[in-house]
Amino acid sequence: MKRFFLALLALPSLVFAEDTLSGGDTAWMLVATAFVMLMTPAGLALFYGGLTRSKNVLNTIGMSLGAYAVGTLVWVLVGYSIAFGDGDIIGTGKVMLSGITSSSLTGTIPELLFVAFQGTFAAIAVAIASGSMIERVKFSTFMIFAALWIVAVYAPVTHWAWGGGETLNFGEMDFAGGTVVHLNAGVAGFVVAMILGRRKDYGKAAIKPFSPVLVVLGAALLWFGWFGFNAGSEVAADGTAASAFLVTNVAASLGVIGWITVEWLVYKKATLVGGASGAVAGLVAITPASGSAGVEGAIIIGLVGGALGFYGVAKLKTMFKVDDSLDAFWIHGLVGIWGSIATAIFIADYALPENYNMGSQLVAQFSAIGLTIVYSGIVTAIVYFIASAITGGGRVDEETESRGLDETVHGEKVINL
Repeated sequence: MKRFFLALLALPSLVFAEDTLSGGDTAWMLVATAFVMLMTPAGLALFYGGLTRSKNVLNTIGMSLGAYAVGTLVWVLVGYSIAFGDGDIIGTGKVMLSGITSSSLTGTIPELLFVAFQGTFAAIAVAIASGSMIERVKFSTFMIFAALWIVAVYAPVTHWAWGGGETLNFGEMDFAGGTVVHLNAGVAGFVVAMILGRRKDYGKAAIKPFSPVLVVLGAALLWFGWFGFNAGSEVAADGTAASAFLVTNVAASLGVIGWITVEWLVYKKATLVGGASGAVAGLVAITPASGSAGVEGAIIIGLVGGALGFYGVAKLKTMFKVDDSLDAFWIHGLVGIWGSIATAIFIADYALPENYNMGSQLVAQFSAIGLTIVYSGIVTAIVYFIASAITGGGRVDEETESRGLDETVHGEKVINL
């Protein structure tokens, strides 16, 4: 009888579990959000900064820092409302986080925490795109571009995939941002790189990374932050989050192996810059599948992701003849496409939906990929031209490009000896 009454007392918490704050879930999501925050002004900044030339290191790092600051502001002003507000094509009703209080919940965590978590995704997406345009785009142009791009491109794509938009939601599986973040950002960077044109000495002089050490350190910080990126996308501290955490680590490791193996076969060198880039490629590849793939799938997804990233940078890039400075499209866009396709193929038995049809799911994946490429490509171009018009042109002059943007734009050097 005592057990019966205890069961009755427990019923309300079971019935209304989704409307009840979970201390465990909230604690995990606070940590996950901090992890993802670290990825942009630290991880990506050092990764990109190490890849660029010494005369543009600070400018490149500054774009990641600026993207995070501007992205955060725009997100809380209007981005979150467009992405997660009520509505079909775009969301509305939450401008300036209207109606959201400290008591508002998203699942079992405070909605304000969900706002912060998703804001870190918006910021890193536009920061990733900066890698395609560095060493020649005006800093002021990029800052305006970042703000407009999050509003006009990132937030709508997020709404269609995750925020409740129905007409343009094809039933895609994208657990943590394969198309929303990586393909979206990769396409955006590629489009701006095409509009800007090549750097003056591209293909004429050796363009060597400033510091492979910073590249590896930045990649390590990205790897660390990616645990929050992928496992945090479950928005709960549970078994799916644990699985996402594990497969993220496995795929990143196989990305390293895949990249340097192919690099060795082609060039008879296994570079640390290549290994670090392979880690990022493996992370990109597993992102959309991190909530559904098992270890076996993660091994294949990461291995192919690393090898494909190398092939894109070493071979395909020369065919397209677009000066994608730091290979944002080839590592994030191309590998993001692979990850999205692989998501429909490699699903763990314990995550397999009932009556799952791989053919139908692949159609959904390709539909979302196509929509993202077309929409991001067209609207990114419009956004760039607006930002360029506001700043009197989007490309720096020849002298600034030749001397480097660190001294001419920021008045600083990466190292003062």
